[in-house]
Amino acid sequence: MTAQTLGIDFGTSNSAAGLNLNGKPYLIEIEAGAQTLPTAVFFDFESRETRFGTAANSALINGLDGRYMRALKSVLGTPLMHEPRRMLNETLTFVDIISRFLKTLKTRAEAVTHQEFTRALSGRPVHFHSADPAKDAQALTDLTQCYHAAGFSDVAFMYEPEAAAHASPAPGAYPSVGLIVDIGGGTSDFTLFRNQAPDSAPEILASHGVRIGGTNFDKLISVDHVMPLLGRGSTLRREMGNGLLPAPNALYQELATWEKIPFLYTADTRRKVKDMLRLAMDPILFERLMTVLELELGHEMAFAVERGKIRINSADVENAAIDLRFVEKALRAEITEDAITETLAPLSTGIGEAATETLRLAGLTAGDVDRMVFVGGSSLMNTVRHTLTQQFPHAQIQDGNAFTAIADGLALAAKDAF
Repeated sequence: MTAQTLGIDFGTSNSAAGLNLNGKPYLIEIEAGAQTLPTAVFFDFESRETRFGTAANSALINGLDGRYMRALKSVLGTPLMHEPRRMLNETLTFVDIISRFLKTLKTRAEAVTHQEFTRALSGRPVHFHSADPAKDAQALTDLTQCYHAAGFSDVAFMYEPEAAAHASPAPGAYPSVGLIVDIGGGTSDFTLFRNQAPDSAPEILASHGVRIGGTNFDKLISVDHVMPLLGRGSTLRREMGNGLLPAPNALYQELATWEKIPFLYTADTRRKVKDMLRLAMDPILFERLMTVLELELGHEMAFAVERGKIRINSADVENAAIDLRFVEKALRAEITEDAITETLAPLSTGIGEAATETLRLAGLTAGDVDRMVFVGGSSLMNTVRHTLTQQFPHAQIQDGNAFTAIADGLALAAKDAF
């Protein structure tokens, strides 16, 4: 059988793999009954096993003793990527961890299709780090190294929104100008493209992106609405002398950041929180913070924020809440859609500005866009849709497959990647 190229959508929250089968995208069942795999890893301290995907999430939810990691893609290009850490009696870096996750995708795809994949076409954001070209370039170098370590001899890359354009033919008249709006877990990416005819490949006009995504939404919601219940914004007495000091903010920022949570479970962090508890004007807040650190509940809290965000985005009721009963009985962070919209306003503005820059790069105006195709799980957020539909009032709204459109496009394009 002729060797094929595996299309891989390595996402911040979920990943998928597929190939071109007779001109159609074929997404591989990476887990039983599922074409997507949560981009998560769990190091099980009792069984000494490393769990991936749903098994990693289940281990965390079931309270197994171990270390959970998510949002691995967000570490690419940062110094954290190459810091050695001890895990299950091994010294590992994030290069090792990500490459093992990619190798799991590769191995499972080979088992299902009964063939070996030595080449990969990988999706990538337009910018891993939109404000730092050096980190942006380093992220691509890091990801390439991970693919090679996973067992791929060759890897090519395609911008994720351009991949989605391949899977989004125009439903009406031709020629047609479309805008892919890909709001993923870590970045927001845009591609303007033109379809000349029903069976023609899209003509890419311009692509642009910004490092704003679902994990950023979660972080801001957590910082504004959850962390005050753990002491953020409260005051501490001075060690010496009179007067009060604000509680240090950095700890709360890290506790609200998916990829940094595992590194807060240290004796040094707990010691600092004990000092804050001793000096706190409202000690119950810091008792909750200590509970989160001692029981390693940071990721459960992040999942609770994510669930609350989804609930308020889709609920028919006026109010929703972030359920924090696992920290303290009956503890809830009350939220409303208006409050979430206000919290996320800076991010919505940044996404709108990135869409405007995409138009500038293509030499087009908003009126030239015939349709706007939303993909990526965070594209379902009401505040994002409102910002962009206001910006492109004449564009027809088209929903791509939010979670697999990029994987579909990579699968289609994989045939000609090399």
